[in-house]
Amino acid sequence: MPRFSTRLFIILLICIIPAAALAWSALGHQLVGALAQRLLDPKASAEVATLLVGEPDPTLAGVATWADTLRSSDPERFRQTSRWHYINALGGGCDFDVQRDCPDGNCAVAALENQIRILGDRSQPLAARRDALKWVVHLVGDLHQPLHAGNRPDAGGNRFQISLRTAIQPEDYAHNRYVDGLMGTNLHSVWDFYILASRRLDLAQYTAALASEDNSPAITTQARSLTTPLQWAEESCRLIDAKAIYPPENKHKMTSYYLEQMRPLAERRVEVAAVRLADILNRTIGNGAPVHQ
Repeated sequence: MPRFSTRLFIILLICIIPAAALAWSALGHQLVGALAQRLLDPKASAEVATLLVGEPDPTLAGVATWADTLRSSDPERFRQTSRWHYINALGGGCDFDVQRDCPDGNCAVAALENQIRILGDRSQPLAARRDALKWVVHLVGDLHQPLHAGNRPDAGGNRFQISLRTAIQPEDYAHNRYVDGLMGTNLHSVWDFYILASRRLDLAQYTAALASEDNSPAITTQARSLTTPLQWAEESCRLIDAKAIYPPENKHKMTSYYLEQMRPLAERRVEVAAVRLADILNRTIGNGAPVHQ
């Protein structure tokens, strides 16, 4: 196949991948970043500010979705890194085997570990460390969305079709699938977007609401009980069955009841991810000690 045709094929293939297939929606990732920023020690906070000079929004929330925007800004890079956003247990169960489930380091666990190393290596160019910070923010969020660390043969719920009765307006890419209050979507997108959107708060309101809830000690204890990206992936995977994330009897019709039922779990995943992200940054570019909430 001529080089031009090959490149065109790759770009077209990228474009048909569902836009919500990669991560928490913008709100979910931004919440992780905003909550984590509040937990940075002064040294880490200053380093983040230095690394993000020149960004349109030089905050952790502001760069939290950068890895997904590569779809349009840099399609070739997006293609090369598309497998970084998730890990699947190819052998079933939730005991991930990095050799088996992460070929050539192309999964969320290995990618996060590698980007943490780059971020902490001051011999690296500033641009490489800036991108590494963006990846770290994003990948920590991804690993805490349970369907990014699954073991079913349905692409993390992307092939589990859902008919959702909802008044929530879909994201722009999906408007043509929303008719008379009925959304044709999939379980992955329900988790990426609709569950958090059902609280109907913007980023600032949602950040303040979660930060004000009196459950910080429990969240911190849970967050620090597991210390590695592999453990976080396995934790997410086990929630799929433990919390009945797939609808009972694998039913494909949903109402707002499911969103309300699952939202506390989704919010807890965001909050735990934020503590772990802050701990990574404090350890890697800060004073090295965890900050207590």
